[in-house]
Amino acid sequence: MALTRDFKRTVVDRAKRDPAFGKALLAEAMTLLAQGEPETARLVLRDLVNATVGFEELALVTAKPSKSLHRMLSTQGNPSMDNLAAILGAVGKELEVRKASRPR
Repeated sequence: MALTRDFKRTVVDRAKRDPAFGKALLAEAMTLLAQGEPETARLVLRDLVNATVGFEELALVTAKPSKSLHRMLSTQGNPSMDNLAAILGAVGKELEVRKASRPR
């Protein structure tokens, strides 16, 4: 049986209408990074950028060309830690993710 709808489109549409789903995707991307799966994390982030800020707005926020951002979030991408932090920060801000406070 053939799929009737593109999976990526379904993910993007759901993240657009369901902020909790978007936050879960962001958390998943960060978990994937921490577990040593950067390729998959970049693809999840790419879908999340498409569903939230968009690459043109992300380019303005990060002061990086949108084509460079597309390459960074591809399977062969290799964003620096600074660029990755800027991308995560922009998406987190769009999703209104608050930083967790650490106990002292």
